[in-house]
This record gives sequence, structure tokens and C-alpha cells, in this order.
Amino acid sequence: MTSSLTCRFCHHNLTRTFVDLGMTPLANSYLHEERDIPAEKSYPLHARVCTHCFLVQVEDVVPAEDIFSDYAYFSSYSSSWVAHAHAYAQKLIDQLDLNECSLVVEIASNDGYLLKHFVDRKVPVLGIEPAANVAKAAEEVGARTEVAFFGVETAARLVNDGHQADLMAANNVMAHVPDINDFVGGVPILLARDGVFTIEFPHLLNLIEKVQFDTIYHEHYSYLSLLTVEKILAAHRLKVFDVEELSTHGGSLRVYACHQDASDYEETPRLNALREKEEAAGLNSLAAYENFTPRVEKIRDDLIAFLTRAKAEDKKVAAYGAAAKGNTLLNYCTVNTELIDFVVDRNPEKQGTLLPGSHIPVFAPDKIWDAKPDYVLILPWNLADEITSDMAAIKDWGGQFVIPIPELKVFS
Repeated sequence: MTSSLTCRFCHHNLTRTFVDLGMTPLANSYLHEERDIPAEKSYPLHARVCTHCFLVQVEDVVPAEDIFSDYAYFSSYSSSWVAHAHAYAQKLIDQLDLNECSLVVEIASNDGYLLKHFVDRKVPVLGIEPAANVAKAAEEVGARTEVAFFGVETAARLVNDGHQADLMAANNVMAHVPDINDFVGGVPILLARDGVFTIEFPHLLNLIEKVQFDTIYHEHYSYLSLLTVEKILAAHRLKVFDVEELSTHGGSLRVYACHQDASDYEETPRLNALREKEEAAGLNSLAAYENFTPRVEKIRDDLIAFLTRAKAEDKKVAAYGAAAKGNTLLNYCTVNTELIDFVVDRNPEKQGTLLPGSHIPVFAPDKIWDAKPDYVLILPWNLADEITSDMAAIKDWGGQFVIPIPELKVFS
């Protein structure tokens, strides 16, 4: 396969397919009424790998403004994610000795799920969030928020207004920006001379090893490894000095960076260990990115076979979590209301809608207790522990949970 597309970081031609998931709607474009279905649009979802810098990426089929200016994802509806954010805040306040004279800036601050923990410790904050609807929720919990996309222009404006960040956080956003150079280029402008920049993102190595193809969708423009992130940061005069491996989102990295000329931060042993781990996995060569498609196809075939068998046996199947990753899975597998009756989600913004593509209706979690399905398919598998704990009572009628990735698993 050949392509005239170019890498969003290094601008080399993209000539290698990682996986082609066909035509799908935007993963967060929930439909509000059945009459919206005829106007629904689908776009190619084709992930490629750059043979020069090894950035895995999908093309920009829709402007970011059309996706993120009014957004359906509210971070605070996941209790485990809020706990993760609280632990991060406590750790960084202590580690960097943050106080009333400091400033913490979060890029893509969503509904204040993270910054509110700094506010509770009297540390000044500033959120930068392009979605006005979720920024309003952040303001309501005391997190001062600018409604804007982050990049060089926004950073320069904030510095001109007197802001300089002692800590900048970018959790699960670097993958969401089409112009990755403009985004990262804004960081050294806004970051104080001795400031620290942390990035969290799902680790590409886990995506490959655990066949997490459902984390690929149009809103995720890039799929990141430490190898590639170090290259991108270095191009913008930032250096990585530490990294943590996290369990969030099916296996993530938290990268710590500072200005290239900062002398306060030494490289840690775990940074070098992870570099070696990625090298051993072959992420610096094309071999690691090949033969992904057959593994994805097996997951699709196994899920369709299970759902088809359940229907033949007159079993009722519901899904939990109207997650973006679930929409990639369902649409790639061509699953709809013929095989899954409904999905439930804690987010009121999603309740009463139809999933994009599959058009499965979304209800509040109480619907599970009313319908008593035989199987509950967990779509956000990264939250499986939280969901199985909340829904443990399905065992009362013999209900079972199903997780499709990295392989189909049915359990009580």
C-alpha cells in the first residue's frame, strides 16, 4: 500500500499501514434521535506508521474544532480516574514543593477532575480546555479555565498575561492534537525555567502486545511510544528525565520533562530501563508494527461468533459503557441492535442517545437491573474492575460479564 500522506511530526511520506479499520463515524458523535441516522457521516479509519520516526497515526479527516468544541466525555464520571488524578496531585505537590505562589496548568483540563485536587491544597491553577460545556463544569468546582485550544499562540498569550507554569500537565491529550508540533511548541513558552511538564498517554507497546485496536479512533490522531515522544519533545527543546508505567487506560506512560538546559533533573534508571524495553520489543524498527491486522481480525471474528451464538440461544446481551473505544469495536465488528439490546453509561450527557454507527440506545445503569441481561459486554475494558464491582449483583440472576480484548473472556 502507498500513500501521499505525510507524518504529522517529521513530515516524511506515510507508506506503511498499521491497521485499516474501514469506514466509521466519529467515535463520540452520539445521535440524539433516530431521524439523525440518515445524515450520519462515516470516515476512513486507517492507522499508518511513519518509517522514519515510528509515529503511528491516523489522518485528519475532520478538524479538531468539530470534535472537541462541544464534547461528550466528562472525566469525573469514572471514580477510578478521579482517584488516579488525586494521587497525582498529592505526589506532585509534595515532589515539587508547590504552594500558594505556584501555578499548575493543565492542558485539556476537561471538567476539573484533576485541578480540583490542587485547588483543595490552595495551589493556584489554570485549565486550558477547548470544550465550553465541560469547561463550565470545571469552573463550578473552582478550577479557573480558559476555553481555548493549546498551542504556540495560546501559550504566548498566557505568558503575555503574566502566567508562567511551575507544573504543566497533559493527560491523554497529546494523542488528540492534529498539529503535534504546534501543541508541543507551546510548552517551553509557558513552562517556567525550572518547571516540570508531565504527559500521560496510552503506551503504544501495550496497544500492540494486547491488541488494543479499539483505542484507535478519529479523535486519537497519534499513538505514542516513549521513543517517539522523546523525539518530538527534543525537537522543541524539551528533555525527558523520568517515566512511570501506569495501569490506566490499559497501560499508560507518565513522562516527566523539563527545559533542555535545565540542570535540576537527572535521568532516572527507570527511564533507561523503559528505553531498553521498547528497543527489545523492536519499536525502533518496522518489524514491531507488522502482522497486527490478523490479530485484530481474530478478535472481531470471536466477538461476532459469541454474539451470534447468544442470539441463537435466545440470550439477552447488554453492554456497559458508551465509550469511544467501544464504538470503534462495535463498528469494526459491524455489531448493532440485532446482537446487543442496549448499552448503559453513568454519563447523563450520553443517556438517551444512540451510539454512532451501531445505533444501540444508551440508558442509565439502572436499566441493567430492569432488563436482567444474560451477558453484560464491558466496552471500556480498562475500567473492568470498577464496572464488575458496581454491577456484581448481576450474578443474582446468573448474569455474566464479557470482555472482548485482548481475547474473548466470559466470567461471573
